[in-house]
Amino acid sequence: MRVLLCPDKFAGTLPAPEVAAAVADGWREVAPGDDLLVRPLADGGPGFLDVLAEALPGRRVPVSTVDPLGRPAAGEMLLTEGGATAWLESAQACGLHLLDPAERDPRAATSYGLGLLIGAAVEAGARTVIVGLGGSATNDGGAGMLTALGAVPLDGTGLALPYGGAALAAVAGLDGAPRLREARLVAATDVDNPLLGLHGASNVFGPQKGADRADVLLLDAALQRWAEVLERDLPGCPGGLGALPGGG
Repeated sequence: MRVLLCPDKFAGTLPAPEVAAAVADGWREVAPGDDLLVRPLADGGPGFLDVLAEALPGRRVPVSTVDPLGRPAAGEMLLTEGGATAWLESAQACGLHLLDPAERDPRAATSYGLGLLIGAAVEAGARTVIVGLGGSATNDGGAGMLTALGAVPLDGTGLALPYGGAALAAVAGLDGAPRLREARLVAATDVDNPLLGLHGASNVFGPQKGADRADVLLLDAALQRWAEVLERDLPGCPGGLGALPGGG
């Protein structure tokens, strides 16, 4: 019999390749004559690059970044197609697993580290940058990421906003544009939640990241203001951003 083994990670315990290897070892003990095809999967969250590195010919390049609280963190990119395509794992910079439970606060957590990863991929010459999304501790609508790329959210007095989702309640404008050298960004995700509302980022994912009900309402309102600024000030931003499937 031919058997296809394609598990995702066991969150908090084993990455997908190790899960797949363990299942295969157990299967072979019971049915050594079966033909096993092992193909671990990823949903865009932690372990995304580990799975891709087993499936795609390329090279992994270390990248210095920061975690959701701005502390140094080790990231990397997978370069394929001769370096024309870069694959990134946002959880290496924004991951919930990088924080102790007491540190989880989506009001303050930033996606700045993801911007550092994207910037490194662009400077390495990638023309397409594919970002795995999932398992994040952040709820800032990519504001920190844009800051790292040169597009800074401002308050009504023209000062740069602090990091974190809560600060976006005071956003009034965006200074500059992302420095991407015309590279194309692609989001790899398995959810289609919109940015705002009952099924949006704050309501659905905020509690997983440490937000209580009051935090969720604050963050959702802040993201609504942020979406309005992005539609007005970010070149190429689509209209109706808050309701687009996958925006969350």
